[in-house]
Amino acid sequence: MPAVATVLGLLVAVAFLAFVARRIHVPYPIVLVVGGLAIALVPGLPYVQLEQDVVFLVFLPPLIYSAGWFTSLRDFRANLRPIGLLAIGLVVFTVVCVTGVAHMMEPGQLSWAAAFTLGAILAPTDAVAASAIFGRLGAPRRVVTVLEGESLLNDATGLIAFNFAVLAVASGRFSPLDAGGQFLISGVGGVVLGLVVAWLFNQVQKRIEDPPIEITLSVLVPYAIYLGAQQLHLSGVLAVAVAGIYAGWRSPETFSATTRIQAMAVWNVLIFVLNGLVFVLIGLQLPAVLQGLAHGPVVRYLEIAAAVCAAVIVARFLWVFPATYLPRLPMWVRRKDPYPGWRNVVIVSWTGMRGVVSLAAALSLTAIAARNLMLFVTFSVILVTLVLQGLTLPFLLRWLGVADDGAAVEEELEARTRTVDAAIERLELLAEEEWTRAEAIAYMRRYYGKRRKKVDVRFGRLDHEHTPDGHQHEDGEDHLEAHRAQQDGWRRLRQELISAERTTLVRMRNAGTIGDEVLHRVERDLDLEEVQLSQD
Repeated sequence: MPAVATVLGLLVAVAFLAFVARRIHVPYPIVLVVGGLAIALVPGLPYVQLEQDVVFLVFLPPLIYSAGWFTSLRDFRANLRPIGLLAIGLVVFTVVCVTGVAHMMEPGQLSWAAAFTLGAILAPTDAVAASAIFGRLGAPRRVVTVLEGESLLNDATGLIAFNFAVLAVASGRFSPLDAGGQFLISGVGGVVLGLVVAWLFNQVQKRIEDPPIEITLSVLVPYAIYLGAQQLHLSGVLAVAVAGIYAGWRSPETFSATTRIQAMAVWNVLIFVLNGLVFVLIGLQLPAVLQGLAHGPVVRYLEIAAAVCAAVIVARFLWVFPATYLPRLPMWVRRKDPYPGWRNVVIVSWTGMRGVVSLAAALSLTAIAARNLMLFVTFSVILVTLVLQGLTLPFLLRWLGVADDGAAVEEELEARTRTVDAAIERLELLAEEEWTRAEAIAYMRRYYGKRRKKVDVRFGRLDHEHTPDGHQHEDGEDHLEAHRAQQDGWRRLRQELISAERTTLVRMRNAGTIGDEVLHRVERDLDLEEVQLSQD
């Protein structure tokens, strides 16, 4: 019962703190962490210890899978170079910088191996806070794509480096050549495993027409992939991320409209709860950190933590600017990929918040003498980057004048226009079929004419006063005509037109005309129409 009460209490805290965050217009990860700190200081409450296995086996797989599912494959491919430079290059550079600073500050406790372990712990970023900020304020799509792609992959790089560091501490030796070979095997093997399992799941999913079963399987898949990768000594993070990207790409053909709508609702709640619990649990680890301080010089620990925090933040700037501009020095590269504005580069450099992966890795250290110091430094870096960078990022975006570039809006306009045109074209062909009725054809012509006008009004092509959509008597007449038309094949006709829209939408995505973000947005409207049609 105490465990059940604790979980229920945490869920109440997550809901309340998320509500507070929304009311005070502060990114919810920051409020949840600070709230967790406050709860940890309340006397008499039980201490909730964050176990490594809970993070890596319970929280991480679905969070990574969901992030991969919503990743635009087109945008990911287009930004593969900057994503790779951040997810691999910056991780290695951060490990080197933190290793040097940590060993210089405390050569006694932090040997080279221990300092390297600390660097690997602090290398990966957590993009949840950044995504929450960008979702509220907006940012250029490329900036968001690069940051989310980095966070999707750098957990794998950081965790692989962390495993090598722990082995180096235990064995007393480290071979860069062996580490590089194992990194390639683990990474490539994880990618292959993720693709194979995702493909198999896709084949099974196509043969099941039961939303509860399909949704249950979709939740189990990331856990199965992660555990399988761990057993094979491959990168579970990469395997789950690749599987999520594949599943998101194939979702239009894998799921029915009903399943997709229900799955989105379930996954939205699941991800909210998991993210909320993760950030509250970060704050709740304060007692463990304070307990470690009792066995060491507090002032000295604070000095080391401040130096490492500075190293983490400065290292990102030192890497991001050269990694952005140096690869574009050749003219042939700049023709395809011009220099980005320096303001965008500043935003990417400043968005380096750390999260639960770093804390879980630090908590897993048991055989290292400097564990208390390393845990305190890790906790300090997480708090500083989350609170300092998280709270200042909105002001930095406004000060630099960095905002959403509107690319997704233009793509959505194109998608909605072309899907309506495809439906109208299909309608004219179906008008010649014997099973269609003139009343139904006439109604659908008016319906799609109005939808086209709504699109034009919504995206500024047409003033609202020029569209008749607001006249109730016309809506009433259309409703009566629709009711009569339903009796003469209207349902079949509507299904044909929705299929034409959906086919056009997927073709646009496959051709790279629109990204997955726009596809999911327009697809949801089509799903709602199709579900409503089946219920009429």
